[in-house]
Amino acid sequence: MANAPRTASPKSPSATGHAEAPPRGRRLNILAGTVGHFIEWYDWYIYGLLAAVFSSQIFPGGSPAMSLIGALLTYAVGFVVRPLSGIIISPLADRYGRRVVLATTVGGMAAGSLILALTPPFSAIGYAAPLLFLFARVLQGISAGSEMQSAIAYMVENGSTDRRGLFGSLSNVASGLATLAATGMGAIVTSTLNTHDLETWGWRIPFAIGGLLGVVGLLLRSRADESPEFEAAVEESAAGRQPENLRLRELLRRHPKALLQTAALSAPAVAYYTWATFLPTYAHLTTGRDLDSALAGNAIGLGLLVIIVPLCGALSDRIGRRKPFPIIGAIGMVVLFYPLLLLLQHPGFGVYVTVTVSGWVVLAIWQGVYPTIQAELFPAAVRVSGIGVAHQIVIAALGGTAPLIASAFIEAGHPMGVAVYMTAIVLLCLIVYLTLPETGSAGTHTTSTTPLAAVSDAEHSSTSTKSTKSTESTEDTP
Repeated sequence: MANAPRTASPKSPSATGHAEAPPRGRRLNILAGTVGHFIEWYDWYIYGLLAAVFSSQIFPGGSPAMSLIGALLTYAVGFVVRPLSGIIISPLADRYGRRVVLATTVGGMAAGSLILALTPPFSAIGYAAPLLFLFARVLQGISAGSEMQSAIAYMVENGSTDRRGLFGSLSNVASGLATLAATGMGAIVTSTLNTHDLETWGWRIPFAIGGLLGVVGLLLRSRADESPEFEAAVEESAAGRQPENLRLRELLRRHPKALLQTAALSAPAVAYYTWATFLPTYAHLTTGRDLDSALAGNAIGLGLLVIIVPLCGALSDRIGRRKPFPIIGAIGMVVLFYPLLLLLQHPGFGVYVTVTVSGWVVLAIWQGVYPTIQAELFPAAVRVSGIGVAHQIVIAALGGTAPLIASAFIEAGHPMGVAVYMTAIVLLCLIVYLTLPETGSAGTHTTSTTPLAAVSDAEHSSTSTKSTKSTESTEDTP
């Protein structure tokens, strides 16, 4: 049969359909993807970490709490834009390539950071200040909305066949390092500057640094190679062995289960964003801890996260991904979140470090493998679109609103509601994780274009009943 999926031994490149870049080119590509991803998320996280500092300078309000809510509402707007960007721009990465989209995203994020750094205070330009912040967050939301899925696909597709878990985990290593760098920068400016200097100009320094680093990321990504697996998918599409990129409606029709699973894999971001950007503020507002010491404690936990994530990614290449990692990580979150926030009511820096480190450990177990699982749930021709649609909608609904909802719980006098909210969401995700296929062992890797090739065969080829059944059975195989 001319269009039948090709078969080969599991260890051969053709068994996975994964075209591999030469080692030197692969290292340069991974560097461009990882460094660019780091810069992208440093710029994103610094806003949430310093919102309590600059909110009274930019956002009018009758109290510091109201100004903070205004800043967090603007923070959430960036998340609202993300799914629109994910739906509109992600297909461009599947059609024109990952590299061009990744270069565009880091450029947009850098521009947004420079706007935030240079915007005069409300006392100088009035409502133009919050409007400029809103514009910057929309620009950053558009960039972030197409960054994550494009970076996941790019790094997984540049990885060797037996190291996809490790290479996929590098996206979260980069975002973890970015959060760590943003937290460290926040701790430096809050601890070294007096209150007046910090609130008037000191908070601008981290944004300016992020904007300048974005130029570096843009240069790296503009010089990187295209993903070899994407190029192989383009060649197969041109040869008629698979159809063109699917429209959103067809993506929903052909891959509904993969989209649901991808959404569930992303949903614990509600806990990640709470821990990364709001836990220091939570501790400051509920227990009176100094913000600089809380940021320093968070940095310790993040340092541990960036060590655990690649270890879990590499281990998943040996023992599988589904059971050891997303399931165990989710169980840890469900069991620990409420007791940890309850423990936070006790004074002491050591207590805070215990809380933040424990949370980051279970988050790291989840983070180590979910990008690779998401990538393996879709064929290369729709990989960025599939991850983007599910991931960005979930992030907008749960990640971007996490600090805002946490602030609302505190304002209402129910700080422990934050833990209940996070636990309920992760518990629902855990149920979906039980349906995940195992994608980590060598024997389960399949041709990256097999699902669409199988559909093409079913629709355009006349084959024996046995061959058709065999082809159809690959449609849901990642």
